[in-house]
Amino acid sequence: MKSSRLFSFFLVLTLAFSFASCTEKARDAKYVFYFIGDGMGFSHVALSEAYLAAKEGKIGSEALGFSSFPVMGMATTYSASNFITCSSAAGTALSTGTKTNNGMLGVSPDSSKLRSIAYDIHDAGYKVGIMTSVTIDHATPGAFYANSLDRNDYYAVAVQLPQSGFEFFGGGGFEGVKKMGDRKSPYEIATENGYTVVYGENDFEANKNGAEKVIYLQEKGKENDILPYAFEREESDLTLAEVVKGAIEVLDNEKGFFIMAEGGKIDWAAHANDLTNTIYETLDFDEAIAVAYEFYLQHPDETLIVVTADHETGGVTLGRTKGYTFDLSIVPDKKAESVEPETNVENYMEQMPVDSLSKAAKIGWTTASHTGGAVPVFAVGAGSAKFAGRMNNTDIPGRIMEAMGLR
Repeated sequence: MKSSRLFSFFLVLTLAFSFASCTEKARDAKYVFYFIGDGMGFSHVALSEAYLAAKEGKIGSEALGFSSFPVMGMATTYSASNFITCSSAAGTALSTGTKTNNGMLGVSPDSSKLRSIAYDIHDAGYKVGIMTSVTIDHATPGAFYANSLDRNDYYAVAVQLPQSGFEFFGGGGFEGVKKMGDRKSPYEIATENGYTVVYGENDFEANKNGAEKVIYLQEKGKENDILPYAFEREESDLTLAEVVKGAIEVLDNEKGFFIMAEGGKIDWAAHANDLTNTIYETLDFDEAIAVAYEFYLQHPDETLIVVTADHETGGVTLGRTKGYTFDLSIVPDKKAESVEPETNVENYMEQMPVDSLSKAAKIGWTTASHTGGAVPVFAVGAGSAKFAGRMNNTDIPGRIMEAMGLR
């Protein structure tokens, strides 16, 4: 959270520069960061900002780094088959610019294969990186490299990853290994296709310079798991921010790069109506975006950062009952003393049912699933003005291509 504050501080110092740059001749985006907060609606952002203020004893909100970007818009999220989208249909819209049915991934409603902008960008000579805090063959990352009639056919999605030729993948490992049976492992296929699979930060540092294509995962024994929740992780655990930093190190080159990074566990926490992890995952997502923003400060005329979501999850509300109060100061802090003598951070969520905390804080939830509301879009840098105002989720990938001068 400290780096988030520093992130906001640098934003304040550079916003004037950003607006001044908009008046000059526009330049194509050479380095593009596309951040997708899975399940992150407007209310998740407001909730996290209110939490930061509450921890300082204030009424109000403390801005996140990405919510301070100078350009803001909103995107509708419905799929071809449902007003409330699933993650695969939304991921397909955000990666290809085409709506599809819930449950489908990278294919149109008539089952035709769709093409992700990541392939067009790669064919234009840019390096490409895809990463997430959940498994790399999950819906959102999978939508950028795979085509499948069934998003839950994780093995079919996983084995398409090495075929992409993209230079970097990272985060959680392959869900598909759990369902491969006697078929060849996705790791083996990746190695045969020239990928160096590294496990943890030390292994990455030792192998990054000699590798042309990298898959950056948790240390051995954890490689097939999602990255641990920010609230629960240990010092040695990989973070989304570290993966984004690693991607920049591998991909940075004179031609440019495209990075898609998903904060996948915002959605998972909100599905569980888990107040603590919903807040911490949103803040952790902000930490990952801060890494990209530091890069932007070095290349302000050539870098574009776009932040959005695939849908909203949980229908979280700041307020639950009659009255005009809620209390986020009771949300546990990793550095705080235990709530009760026998309770600590490790067993807190087991001791205290997640909904009890929401009730005590007077934070509401309307569902354990997705909702149909619009989601925020934030942007800064080259071509960022294209992301202001109301849009459909299918508009975003095309506007990224326009910002890069590829359409």
